[in-house]
Amino acid sequence: MAEGLRERKKRQTKQRISDIATGLFLEHGFVTVTVAEVAEAADVSVNTVYNYFPVKEDLFLDRGEAVVDRLSGYVRGRREGESAAAAVLRALRQDVEGVSPHVGLFPGWADFMKVITEAHALRSRLWEIQQQALGHLTKTLAEEAGAADGDPMPGLIAGQLSWVHSTLMAWIGDEMTKCRKPAEVSRDVLVLLDEMEDLLGEKVLNYAVRGAE
Repeated sequence: MAEGLRERKKRQTKQRISDIATGLFLEHGFVTVTVAEVAEAADVSVNTVYNYFPVKEDLFLDRGEAVVDRLSGYVRGRREGESAAAAVLRALRQDVEGVSPHVGLFPGWADFMKVITEAHALRSRLWEIQQQALGHLTKTLAEEAGAADGDPMPGLIAGQLSWVHSTLMAWIGDEMTKCRKPAEVSRDVLVLLDEMEDLLGEKVLNYAVRGAE
């Protein structure tokens, strides 16, 4: 369905507010900047800001919904004969090889993470997003594998795949704070991904293989 004019304007307004807020947070810190200051800079009312972002943390972590569904999306999009883990590993390798901002491979990532590490509220919100992603992935795996109620395997597999993703993101974050070039970090991360795959057991690597349609 094509996006209507009203929906497009709302999306553009939301993105503009988030972009302005992010710029202020990067310059002055998350705790220092108020929602009122964001509203003034964006030339909107405080109520408008809260209509788009119910909590201040989401002004900075505005892609939470996409993050929650990311690994699940990789699983749902797996190819014929491909397991859930293989699909996730393939997608992560593609992002790393492409030096994608989705995995933090851009020069401003260090500054972005600095804002988060200096604000307890942002760290808490990020942890909440990660837990939501884990729960969502568990549900997706159960559906894709046709698991029975009470089967612990979807949760166990989800935990392993979430470990791969979070470890990769943390490692990239550490390396990018050293002011390394994204392309250099990318090459090292590909090696790290191979090593993490070697640590995954056969049950993980062969879970939820997609059959022929």
